[in-house]
Amino acid sequence: MTLRRVNVVILLLLVVAFLIIVQRNLLNLSDFLHQENPDDGLIHPFEVELSPNLRRESERKGEEIPILITAAEDRLGAVVAAMNSVYQNSKANVVFTIVTLNDTVGHLKVWLSNTELKNTKYKIVIFNPEILSGKLSKDAQSLEAAKPLTFARFYLPLYIPDAEKAIYLDDDIIVQGDIQELYETNLRPGHAAAFSDDCDSASAKGIIRGAGNQNNYIGFLDFKKEAIKRLGMKANTCSFNPGVIIANLTEWRNQNVTEQLAHWMELNTHEDLYSKTLAESIVTPPLLIVFYKRHSTINPTWHVRHLGTTGAGNRYSPQFVRAAKLLHWNGHYKPWGRTSSFSDVWDKWFIPDPTGKFHPVRRHTD
Repeated sequence: MTLRRVNVVILLLLVVAFLIIVQRNLLNLSDFLHQENPDDGLIHPFEVELSPNLRRESERKGEEIPILITAAEDRLGAVVAAMNSVYQNSKANVVFTIVTLNDTVGHLKVWLSNTELKNTKYKIVIFNPEILSGKLSKDAQSLEAAKPLTFARFYLPLYIPDAEKAIYLDDDIIVQGDIQELYETNLRPGHAAAFSDDCDSASAKGIIRGAGNQNNYIGFLDFKKEAIKRLGMKANTCSFNPGVIIANLTEWRNQNVTEQLAHWMELNTHEDLYSKTLAESIVTPPLLIVFYKRHSTINPTWHVRHLGTTGAGNRYSPQFVRAAKLLHWNGHYKPWGRTSSFSDVWDKWFIPDPTGKFHPVRRHTD
């Protein structure tokens, strides 16, 4: 009897010891995973809102076309016009991922749910600016240009995790063709993205006031810096515009494109690699490095740009603008502002803000 009790006690002690060992192993595993993925809580987007059309059967069938676009509060009318132009000019099964900041969500939801855009498929996710910590220069000029949402395109696979292919669009665009055609752009084997080269058509041969010619790499990168020299890139290589991207997300992930972009952003904060004459977005230089001679091209009619620069009204005829499949008002003058060229084209797709907060500025008002 006594021996049996001793055996039971020993068994209980062994069970307790086993449970303690298991608990410690689980705690160690948890710590290890946290060390391996310290940014998990930082970079993963928090999904805020799904449109009702994502939860029920839609009239639009076929392969989904994922489109990522950003929504900044001060230019919310831009994303609305862009989405409307995409949706109205195609019968494709388009799904928008709208990346925004926390204080814009309420306004955006009202605009989408109380207008024609309520029929679109979309999800809203919040961009966490802390993801850019240590990746942006502290000087005032860079901070002025470093609007956090402009970097959302670097994280395409994060925001659209289940797709093999996706489109990124800047908000200052209007699509006049069928987005299905753009989506079907062929990417060469091994290429993670397609862009519009800045030497591919008359639309790209613009001079940006105050910056000189920005059609080549030397307009964006400082070729006197050792880190740039070591890459062996040619300074006169034609640059590209990242306002429209067709991404092979499988290749993007396999090639660790997001990590490569982050590396060059961080290195720039220490070595000042970007050109001193850089006039446009500081998003472009790291993309130029990572995709040097490793990207496919977009049909020029699918990215007619520089509509937001001085002289755009003289550079393009109304007939040319009407025939273009995608218009991009990159540059200082936006189509919702007072002095933009071809703002009447943009007006066609703009949907008034039901809250009354956003109003396009026009020369002639009552």
